[in-house]
Amino acid sequence: MKIPVIRGLIDRRILVNYRVQPDVLTRLLPAPFRPKLVNGSGMAGVCLIRLKHLRPKFLPAFLGLSSENAAHRIAVEWDDHGETKEGVFVPRRDTSSMINTLLGGRLFPGMQSHAEFQVQEHDDHFRIELTSDDGHTHLLVEGQAAEKLPQHSVFGSLSEASGFFERGSLGYSVTTKPGQFDGLELRSFNWQVHALDVKNVKSSFFENRDLFPSGSVQFDCALLMQGIDHEWHGRDCLCSGYDRQR
Repeated sequence: MKIPVIRGLIDRRILVNYRVQPDVLTRLLPAPFRPKLVNGSGMAGVCLIRLKHLRPKFLPAFLGLSSENAAHRIAVEWDDHGETKEGVFVPRRDTSSMINTLLGGRLFPGMQSHAEFQVQEHDDHFRIELTSDDGHTHLLVEGQAAEKLPQHSVFGSLSEASGFFERGSLGYSVTTKPGQFDGLELRSFNWQVHALDVKNVKSSFFENRDLFPSGSVQFDCALLMQGIDHEWHGRDCLCSGYDRQR
């Protein structure tokens, strides 16, 4: 699917990250994806992102759209003509924007479900809760900006975590066509990451024991980004048969 280059501002982005047993993620991933490991653990989570001034690159910023969005993501690798690629697989997208919901899979890659977002922010404290209209997704995260990651994190440093997620800029999302995934690449022009000290986190997805048996998943860390000028670039679709669709 060809889309125009989309430009905007990431006003706030929180990456809520879980470490997961690799075999559990393997069962959840379609071909050709496999889990990308960090010190033996798979990495999955939710990206909570508020976008502003989002519009085709050729339009002025004041014509852009704003929305709250959530993307469930799994860090993955796959082989492409003998070369190992890396990025994220996105099984679910939720948005506060009815326009995004209607245009998902058309102007914006991947299907998008509508959700109600409740956001509170003050003095570097963040509380974000969302509930999807279809009742499939509920998420709550609350925390304070911090300088360091939790001691239990699989990442050895904030710099290591930042590099890991920066390399995962290419995402493939579920579409209405089984086995076909829309590609979208995030290009950030001023990438900067801070830690978020999480006091409360709940996720209907990661607390689903049918998907994640007891002991197979654990909250790892959360990262915070603000004020990031960026572009979204559409990429060729990827199919479970390994063929790219142009």
